Parts: sequence; C-alpha cells; structure tokens
Amino acid sequence: MTSNLLDRQIDDILGSVLEDATGDVLVVNPSADAIEEFVRVATRFEGDLPSVHMLADERTLKDVMDDFIVASNAADLIEQDALELRTVEETPENSLLVTEDSVVALVTAGNRVGGLTTDDDEFVATAYDAYMAAWDEASEFKLRTPPISRVRETLETDISPEAEDDFTSILDSLETARGDGEGLDEVTISLLVAAKNEALLYDISKWGEDVGIASKATFSRTKTKLEDMGLIDTEKVPIDVGRPRLRLKIGDDRLRDADNGQLATVAQSILN
Repeated sequence: MTSNLLDRQIDDILGSVLEDATGDVLVVNPSADAIEEFVRVATRFEGDLPSVHMLADERTLKDVMDDFIVASNAADLIEQDALELRTVEETPENSLLVTEDSVVALVTAGNRVGGLTTDDDEFVATAYDAYMAAWDEASEFKLRTPPISRVRETLETDISPEAEDDFTSILDSLETARGDGEGLDEVTISLLVAAKNEALLYDISKWGEDVGIASKATFSRTKTKLEDMGLIDTEKVPIDVGRPRLRLKIGDDRLRDADNGQLATVAQSILN
C-alpha cells in the first residue's frame, strides 16, 4: 500500500476530496473544526457537489450545530441532497475522508492538519465497504435549524428586502452566532434587524416561528431582555380590533449610529 502526506490546510484537503470524488464521500469521525470547515468549503464549492455522508459523534455534532451560521448552511446542503448526517454510539478511532477511489486520514499536529492518503485499490475498497456498512446502521441526526436560503427568502418577503440585507450583513460580520458570549444568537439578530427597520414585533416573531428559528414566546422573552438593557425600544401601534401591536425601534444611540458591520460588535459589547 502506497501513501503520501498532503501537508495542507484542512479546507484545501476537503476541497480536493470534493473536487476529485467520482461517487459518494464518507466523512468519518470529523472533529468540530473539521465539521465547520466542511460546511464552509461545501457551501462555497463551485460545481456539482458529490453526496456526502457525515458519520460523527453526536455530542460533537450538537455542539457545532448550536452555531446558527454553521447549522443554517448545513441545512441548505441537506436540502440540496448534498449532505446527510448520522451518529454512532461508538465513534471510530480515526478521522477519515473515504471515497471509492481513496482514503484520507486527517492527522492533527498542534495547529496544523495533514492528510495521509492512499489509493491502494484493495485497501480503499475494504475501507469504503466497512464504513458504508457502519453508515447503514447509524442513527439519523435531525437538524432543526432552517436552511439559510429559506431564512433570507422569507425575511425579504415577510418583512422587507432591507431587513434581509441587514440580516445577511450582520451574519457576514460574525464568526459565530451562538449567543454564548462569542456571538449573537439568531433571535437577537432578528430582533435587532427588525428594530433597525422599525418592523412590528408581531411580524418578526411570526416570521421567526413560521420559518423555524424560534417560537413567538422566545422572541417575546428576548425582546424584553433587549428592551430592559436599552438596546431596543417599542411603541404601540393601534389596530382596528384587539390590543395594539408593538413597533420595534433601536434604543441605544451607539446602535443607531452603527452600520451593519459594526452593529453586531456594538450590540455584543453592550450585552456582555
């Protein structure tokens, strides 16, 4: 069996495997970083993506998919039939990229990642069959985050094109969207966008629930938190029948004066 070392960044290795694959690709026991990099590389991939079967540790998948940016892009790949996620109780020892033509073992050394690859026909066939059998017995991982393309499309239709532009710009300015101190979560971002565009709380929370971001109750609780902290204000808007609706507005001058690239940074500094 012959092999060689691909001494490149993990995104280069993933991109090469996707580009060269002639059939399905198995991503076996990826690290959290590898999952994030795969989603990023696959989302930006030009050309026809192969069908990717990702067989991962359940806890690792859950932790990574807590980031709305990663999860919503992964959901897009799933909707395109380019990605499937499954989990196993006993995680394989190695992190591998397996195709019908090659096996690449991902080897981490400090902050560097190498790919030890082989195209030995007998070894590759044995590995492919073994991991496809493991795939068949694995449990489906149900991703509940909506695809980012659907989020953007419905936000543009249900709220406004300006709101969709703001939402996209804020996401693009963030490295993560978890709401754990490292980033704003998707509900907070949605409410800030709604306030910037002076949308109704009813409209943004109904949109959020319908598209699958969060329930109306979650939007309401988050609105109260942001209002208590002075990030947003509300004003009552009378309607013909029933209780007045609440219009959202930016409540802090620092946010009011910030552009979209700065809005997330300023809001995060105030929240923390």
